[in-house]
Amino acid sequence: MLQQFKLAFRNLNRNRRRSILSGLAISLGLALILLIAAIVRGEMVGSIAKTIQLSSGHIQIRSSEYIEGKSSLKWSDLVADPQSIIDTLEGSSSLNDLIQVATPRLNASAVVSSGNDSIGVQLLGVDPTSAANQPFVEGITAGSFLSQDDGNSIVIGQLLANKLQINIGDSINLLVNTSNGDVNEQKFTVRGLYTTRTPTYDESTILMTMEKVQTITSTQDHATSIFILLNDRDDADLVASAISGAGYEVLTWKDMNQLLLDTEELANSFMIIIYLIVLAITATVIVNTLIMSVFERTREIGILAAVGMKGRQILGLFLAEASILAVGGIAFGLALGWLVCQYFAKFGFAIGDMGINSEMLFGDRIYAVLTGGDTLYLTILAFIVTMIASLYPAILAARLEPVDALHGK
Repeated sequence: MLQQFKLAFRNLNRNRRRSILSGLAISLGLALILLIAAIVRGEMVGSIAKTIQLSSGHIQIRSSEYIEGKSSLKWSDLVADPQSIIDTLEGSSSLNDLIQVATPRLNASAVVSSGNDSIGVQLLGVDPTSAANQPFVEGITAGSFLSQDDGNSIVIGQLLANKLQINIGDSINLLVNTSNGDVNEQKFTVRGLYTTRTPTYDESTILMTMEKVQTITSTQDHATSIFILLNDRDDADLVASAISGAGYEVLTWKDMNQLLLDTEELANSFMIIIYLIVLAITATVIVNTLIMSVFERTREIGILAAVGMKGRQILGLFLAEASILAVGGIAFGLALGWLVCQYFAKFGFAIGDMGINSEMLFGDRIYAVLTGGDTLYLTILAFIVTMIASLYPAILAARLEPVDALHGK
């Protein structure tokens, strides 16, 4: 076996330039699919993180009458006295170490108007002191975040402010649905502008204190949900199962983001086809290299067969050459792919507003995430595809008749 690999290495050295180019084709192919895998993984990881951080949380407690997407403000569809539920959670020794923050939130449909411009938005009532507001506080681009005594102040997304051509201190009108089906209109002052680097969210969400939203929507002491973030999202099922009570339901981030999880699974399945196409293209280079080698060494193969080398040994010789090309190409491809992925993991690349519905939140940049599992899987896949592609020229060489080969036929 060792002797066979020595001979295979010597044969590849005969045409060093062609061998290097063949190995480089494998390297570029592997580096490309590593980057693709890292981008797809990064997009999904980023979207899940954004959606949990801004929309679903790790767990939500809702009224058992709540209907997804309805945005109802009827008291029966809301959580009554949410603070008492939060106090119970914080007082539980078994849950307190698992829960990072629990806070009430109230969602209401609204129309914001400034001058001649009117845009439909989501009004989000928050507790200004909650740690769950960290993405908004850290994303303030002008002005300041809400405070507890902000009766008529709002914080809006930078993109929405650009659309309405407003700035800090400007006044806008809000038309908001109420719990009894009426519409309430009030004027508010813009206290701050924020960005979460999530265009779909930033251009459609206005922040206001929980108390003020409850007042203008006539939903006193009610909330759409209790928004819970955990120290570890893997504890979501454990925490959810420990929360119980009449009149409300507990949902984990997986329950609320099933569409996103299904999209991730579909994308992973589809990407396998892309990987195989890329590797098949690079494998043709290996096939071409080995077929050229067979034609150039026809007489040599005939001599080897004439002196007693069996067909399976000739087959093994060409497979050894293919494996050397594969290992060398994969080694360089791993290094190249890792460097490229590290660059995009740090700097990412801009994608702007993808225009995807609010159930899936995507940031304006994608950062590559290369996992050990993806790296191992694609490395093995590249090696297998290369070896399968090399079978044809290897079998072609093994089946040459010694007499015909000696005559160069």
